[in-house]
Amino acid sequence: MATIDDVRRIALALPGVTEAVNGHTGLPGWRVTQGQFAGLRGPTGADLRQLAELGRQWPDGEVLSVRVADQGEKEALLAAEPEALFSIPHFDGYPALLVRLDVVDAERLAELVTDAWLVRVPATVAKDWLAAHGLA
Repeated sequence: MATIDDVRRIALALPGVTEAVNGHTGLPGWRVTQGQFAGLRGPTGADLRQLAELGRQWPDGEVLSVRVADQGEKEALLAAEPEALFSIPHFDGYPALLVRLDVVDAERLAELVTDAWLVRVPATVAKDWLAAHGLA
């Protein structure tokens, strides 16, 4: 089980990351110059209505949104990890998914957050970071 403190630790250890509170939700998010790559997310009224229409409900526990490279990656991840990862109609056609922190472990969370960061930083930053960590 991962926590918001795990998210914060992982995200802020990455180069160029800042944490900011969303003015509308009051929830924290993590961003680089190019935009947000992860953030806590609660359901809106519209989310709850749409999920109810689909016979689903918002899960208990904290939920993190993370960016992914594209729809193909999103669909593959959702199919591979349906207990930990999910999406909602609001995210249809958008390269992001939702992570149940009470289901995912800290190691997998680190992979998801780092991958989301890699999607948002400039290609040269990503390439240099991957090379420095023996992943290129």
